[in-house]
Amino acid sequence: METGRREALRYLGYGIGEADGEILKLLCECERELQETADCRFLMREFPLVFTEDGKVDGGCFQTDSKSLRKNLAGCERVLVLAATLGAGVDRLLARYGRLKVSKAVVLQAASAAMIEAYLNELCGGWRAEYEKKGLYLRPRFSPGYGDFPLACQPQLLGGLEAAKRIGITLTDSLLMLPSKSVTAVIGVGKTKEPCLLEGCEACGKKDCAYRR
Repeated sequence: METGRREALRYLGYGIGEADGEILKLLCECERELQETADCRFLMREFPLVFTEDGKVDGGCFQTDSKSLRKNLAGCERVLVLAATLGAGVDRLLARYGRLKVSKAVVLQAASAAMIEAYLNELCGGWRAEYEKKGLYLRPRFSPGYGDFPLACQPQLLGGLEAAKRIGITLTDSLLMLPSKSVTAVIGVGKTKEPCLLEGCEACGKKDCAYRR
């Protein structure tokens, strides 16, 4: 499993080649510990997609009136709903270094965020190849919190996948996922290939995010 070092450095606020030796040493340590600790798991399910007359996106297990998601899924007839996690062991590792060595905890946060992103990229790359063999094409993954796609949809997405029972992802009262290094997303499936593939920051309309590429 790749950890995504360049992404980790970006989360830490560094450009390419700007990090000093101490940071790179800490990052290498964190990547090694993550490889040993992470229990990467995912769920994915395909649902029919309907755009309702009142403007809502109906993805089978969820409904939302998100305009940004509707734009992302335009021309699609089905959606993939996914959830992925690095597991509870990573949260325990983060908590441990939060008590023992704050500087390492900060780097570990960045490295684990990059690792879940790399895991998602790997999964989506495999699905993209599978669907293209059938003459179908995947749109960029789109997560609650992107644009106006509300976090309030998280219970629907996780419920539709039975994620709590099957891979242990639950929600706090404020709709944050546990384990913390977990992601949900929706991916459109269409018959036309997009001219360019936008994912992550590029697919999100929040231009003022501190972590935007």
